[in-house]
Amino acid sequence: MNIQLGHSKLVRRAYGIDEIALVPGGRTVDPEITDTSWAIGGVKRNIPIIASAMDGVVDVDMAVSLSNLGALGVLNLEGVQTRYDEPRSVLEQITAVSKEGFVPLMQKIYSQPIKEELVKKRIKEIKDKGGIACVSGTPIAALRFKEIIKEAGADIFFLQATVVSTEHIGPEGSEKLDIKKLCAGMGIPVAVGNCVTHEVSLNLMRAGAAAILVGIGPGAACTSRGVLGVGIPQATAIADCASARDEYQKETGKYIPIVADGGIITGGDICKCIACGADSVMIGSPIARAEEAPGRGFHWGMATPSPVLPRGTRIKVGSTGTLERILLGPALLDDGTHNLLGAIKTSMGTLGAQSIKEMQQVEVVVAPSLLTEGKVYQKAQQLGMGK
Repeated sequence: MNIQLGHSKLVRRAYGIDEIALVPGGRTVDPEITDTSWAIGGVKRNIPIIASAMDGVVDVDMAVSLSNLGALGVLNLEGVQTRYDEPRSVLEQITAVSKEGFVPLMQKIYSQPIKEELVKKRIKEIKDKGGIACVSGTPIAALRFKEIIKEAGADIFFLQATVVSTEHIGPEGSEKLDIKKLCAGMGIPVAVGNCVTHEVSLNLMRAGAAAILVGIGPGAACTSRGVLGVGIPQATAIADCASARDEYQKETGKYIPIVADGGIITGGDICKCIACGADSVMIGSPIARAEEAPGRGFHWGMATPSPVLPRGTRIKVGSTGTLERILLGPALLDDGTHNLLGAIKTSMGTLGAQSIKEMQQVEVVVAPSLLTEGKVYQKAQQLGMGK
């Protein structure tokens, strides 16, 4: 339903994750027999979670640990890991700097050139340690490093930008990324993002994307929505892009997974994303809270170091437990940030869904009061859902 914003402007109402709720059906399922597996680019995983390609979230060791636990981690090929031989001291500077000095420091640190030998080295380190090598880069990085990425043995490449589409108008004479050509010639699956609309998702699938990343600006450390005014709330964006996936499957018989990327904090958030149509989620701040995370309790946006228009900040998330506890439990916290897989399986059981595909079919209602109704004491005492 369109709403008249003004005399000549009609708008559509869009919904965020916090505005919806999932409705139990006529059956329940034992969580032990629920199947949370999914696949991306031929790689099957038991946990529908990808750790985002942010320097405070994933380094080589984290990528390997995530692989071993049944999830995935994506290494940022334009971050400190590929600019510095020994990034640990650089990460220490980032976590120690004042709020006022943060952006200038980031701009200085990320002005160091990316080293091609480190791109190859980091991919090989993940592979040599038995991990699944998922790496991320902007369209510029894709043009520059695609041969190195392929030769080093990466398993999946995540092509990521604030907004990505199959049609880009650039300055005359500049090299333009052809996403269809990249997907066909990369030699490995290419996941593409980020987008928020049915039309763009469908075009990216037709161009050969192995997965679609959905979300513009909802991330905990991202400020793009404030700086640019761009984005669609996640519940609506996921549903729109999932409808494109279903349309593409009818056209071709091929199933392209939808990955909800950004604005996801708790197990309940993940469950809502799946119910809206996602096959998996990409999360940053929940994994940044792991004791093993390179950010040491801090998390910052990927576009923060931009020398022209920074679109991110550094937030303190703290360290609340090991990566295994955050993903698999047992939980020590009651706010939904530990044992994320347990939350997914329990929600699926409660809703009567045995698989991710069945979870995508559960009833969803608009419920703005879901997280506040009856929680006055938790809010007043800053406990549980009132933190």
